[in-house]
Amino acid sequence: MTQSFRIFLQVILLWVAGLGAATQFAKIAVAFDAVGALYPGYGDSIGWLLSIISLMGAVLGAMSGAITAQFGPVRLLVFGLLLGGVVSVFQSTIPGFHVMLGSRIIEGVSHLAIVVAAPTLIAQITRGAARNAAMVLWSSFFGVAFALNAWFGLPLIQRFGLADFFMGHGFLMALIAGLVALFPPKVPPIATERHGWGPGSILQTHLETYRSPRMAAPAIGWFFYTLTFVSLLAILPGRMPDDQSVLVASLMPLAGIVLSWIAVPVLLTFLTAVTVVNLGFAAGMAALALLFFGAPLPIVGIALFAVLGLVQGGSFAAVPQLNGSARDQALSYGAMAQMGNAGNLLGTPVLLAILWRAGEGSMFVAVLVFYAAAIAAHLFLSLRRRSSPDDLD
Repeated sequence: MTQSFRIFLQVILLWVAGLGAATQFAKIAVAFDAVGALYPGYGDSIGWLLSIISLMGAVLGAMSGAITAQFGPVRLLVFGLLLGGVVSVFQSTIPGFHVMLGSRIIEGVSHLAIVVAAPTLIAQITRGAARNAAMVLWSSFFGVAFALNAWFGLPLIQRFGLADFFMGHGFLMALIAGLVALFPPKVPPIATERHGWGPGSILQTHLETYRSPRMAAPAIGWFFYTLTFVSLLAILPGRMPDDQSVLVASLMPLAGIVLSWIAVPVLLTFLTAVTVVNLGFAAGMAALALLFFGAPLPIVGIALFAVLGLVQGGSFAAVPQLNGSARDQALSYGAMAQMGNAGNLLGTPVLLAILWRAGEGSMFVAVLVFYAAAIAAHLFLSLRRRSSPDDLD
């Protein structure tokens, strides 16, 4: 087996680990009605079974990058996969609501470990154009996992039930952990200083990460992306005719994945990753502006999610492009996890509040403002990087 083919297989394995992590969300979101039927007395609280993972990521995201640097991404990835497998198998017993909620909190730790360790490893084992392509592939893990769970997961749940579905997910996570342990990516230790994990160290890690225009930039842009991605995916289909909503809801995330896979690797050959991200935000603003000129919402929705694929692929590619060391990459991916989860938590309630109080037009104006703010933030951080002698942009 050649070295390049071995690396290719390892990238695919790490991406599959990401699919397992995304399924930790998708197994609840896609089967939300079936999950609600398990706990009929907790209708107002069922949503927490989905969002509590985001809460853990929002609180602990930046520290996960420091932990990755401290203990090594391979060990952290295997730990996250095994923990996720054990939790999912436990959930197959369908415990009481509060116990299930507690298990989802633990599952959030597993999810965070995987989504920080896996891209850090991909960035370390790939170089040049191969790295760009690998990061674009990684960036699709969430959308692909949701599509696979919708296409195959729901029929399995209807035939075998949620308990068997959770059990199968747990065994798959354990299998992936075993494969990673048997065929670990060969990466050098991440250079880092040993330190404690008290409040002072946690604050220091956050300050170091978010003061850096290189480590923080992908995360800041990612926050504005996630602030609207899940929320619009949930809100827009309900604003469309009934005979179009299901088709459009399935096409929107797929459009982003396809454009990300096709366009981003090509664009990265002559544009920086940050430029690709800003191009995606600008194109998203242009797509939304068409609504104010009478364009139909289904067409605009698909176009919007397609161009947001540039943000998706460009953001993950920006981390290794802006950060040369494995330690800085780990911290940057940790910040992306933190800001992404914060965006997921805030996006839906914020946009729904605007929709209910000020109407649909105001909601779309708010999204335009979010994207403009993302571009402005990236331009500001780019200026800060240019003033630094070790600029990597």
